[in-house]
Amino acid sequence: MNFRKYQHLERFGTSEVQNIELGTVYVFPKIDGTNASVWLGEDGRLCAGSRTRELSLAADNAGFLAGLQTGYGQQVYQYLQENPTHRLFGEWLVPHSLKTYRADAWRRFYVFDVAVDKSPEEIAHESDDKVKYLPYDTYKPLLEAHGLDYINPIKIIKNGDYDSFIHELQANCFLIEDGKGCGEGLVLKNYAFRNRFGRQTWAKIVTSEFKEKHAKEMGAPVHAERKLIEEAIATEFVTQALVDKVYSKIDLDGGFTSRKIPQLLHTVFYDVVREDCWNFIKAHKNPTINFGTLQHFVFGRVKALKPELF
Repeated sequence: MNFRKYQHLERFGTSEVQNIELGTVYVFPKIDGTNASVWLGEDGRLCAGSRTRELSLAADNAGFLAGLQTGYGQQVYQYLQENPTHRLFGEWLVPHSLKTYRADAWRRFYVFDVAVDKSPEEIAHESDDKVKYLPYDTYKPLLEAHGLDYINPIKIIKNGDYDSFIHELQANCFLIEDGKGCGEGLVLKNYAFRNRFGRQTWAKIVTSEFKEKHAKEMGAPVHAERKLIEEAIATEFVTQALVDKVYSKIDLDGGFTSRKIPQLLHTVFYDVVREDCWNFIKAHKNPTINFGTLQHFVFGRVKALKPELF
């Protein structure tokens, strides 16, 4: 395995992470150290990286690689020997902008993502991402089994909004000394989300930026953790029979390939709107519907009913 750069976190409210809040979002505290990663090289040695490059003892990054030579580095090495395809991304907590962390928190490696490299076929089919990130519930017990530090979510929110995330931002005191305010910010992860380019992307909200801007500039708030009408419509009207029917029609017309997945998604959405619009208006008593949000949940429902294609 070679060095891989960690993905860029997109600001919540931008088009790159549009609709990331729809579904189940794991809200993680963002800590202010230096980005670091570890993996096993092809020769089986423990390798380390910063945000932009592979490290060496002669060209280290805030002493991270040197720190791996101490006790906790052996724990990381043992983890990777048991999980040789994994790559650990985390924060090496050394003084940066925020100086209010507890004394015992410094100079430790806090894992915030575990990834595996994609095959060339996966990269060509899905996007230009080089890695895929494992869900928190998958990697948490693996890290715990080796006593590794990791960043845990402070809240799990379904169908949240800016207000619900800001509430968690202001309450975030992960690793912060008592009475010293809140942390650097939040990272929002929806493991089922892919952005408009098909990338698995996370969003961030930074505390300093929030303090400088009014909440209205970041998007219109609605009710937190609500049951969205668009989700209910997709669950009710996107049936297995409908998805199978559309799939069969496409398959009969020249055979189904991965390139026809967008056609499947958009045709199911078209059929739901064309055939069932009056039905869901009656069933839900003239609801206000955001058709962009409805499309998001229809696509998600198709993926859930036809998982072998995705």
